[in-house]
Amino acid sequence: MYEWIKAFHVMAVISWMAGMLYLPRLMVYHAEAQIGSIQSETFKVMERRLLKGIINPAMIATWVLGLYLAWYAFAFKGGWLHAKFLLVILLSGIHGVLSRRVKDFAADRNTKSARYYRILNEVPALLMVGIVILVIVKPF
Repeated sequence: MYEWIKAFHVMAVISWMAGMLYLPRLMVYHAEAQIGSIQSETFKVMERRLLKGIINPAMIATWVLGLYLAWYAFAFKGGWLHAKFLLVILLSGIHGVLSRRVKDFAADRNTKSARYYRILNEVPALLMVGIVILVIVKPF
């Protein structure tokens, strides 16, 4: 059963990361759209569906399956695993920031620039690099 859970964990991580990399990019374009325009309203729908339909369920599955794997295979031991948890917690925090921004856009209350979202778009990718290195290399 372990291998199946690991496979579903990897699929959940891929789905979560795909959404985490795409949502801020949508927000770059949304920040540049005129409030009330067709483009702005379309971005609202896209952002909400991406968050509620893909990112949130994928994050939940990633956490549930990942915690099981950490307990079953590693008994929550290993410096690399603790460092990975820290990075996943930071990624979850970015998820929370993006969720807040989706709500702001939905209410036409965005106060951030397109440049802000361009920079924010890089954070999940950097965290992903660290997480993958920790999982594959297990440097400590």
